[in-house]
Amino acid sequence: MLNDAPMTAQDALAALMIAVSASDEHIRTAELVKMSNAINNLPVFADYDAERLPRMSKMVFSLLEQEDGLEALFGLIRDALPERLYETAYALSCDVAAADGRIVGPEVRMLEEIREELNLDRLHAAAIERGSRARHMTL
Repeated sequence: MLNDAPMTAQDALAALMIAVSASDEHIRTAELVKMSNAINNLPVFADYDAERLPRMSKMVFSLLEQEDGLEALFGLIRDALPERLYETAYALSCDVAAADGRIVGPEVRMLEEIREELNLDRLHAAAIERGSRARHMTL
């Protein structure tokens, strides 16, 4: 995958953000800025090597082009991501989806898939979604 290096938990978080951004086939500047800010500022990414991002992006794009690629991506993510970071992963995904001010169509479906794959409690997921919506409101 990454020169035979296993996917790290941080890679998994980055891959989910990339997948959400790419889900509508339009990666917007606001989404890229949101991902960059998360990787540069959040404690969970404190020792992450940002040089891994282009390889993660390439892997995500490649998998999303395949028929069962999303399922394969989720399998890699579940293998790499500790359960205690599932809510963090969903929060980051929601923030990327909301970064451009709207969550529609494919992004909504991708968030639903992530919620299901990570087996998140519906009430917890709703709270995460509400927080993301609140953070991204405009005047």
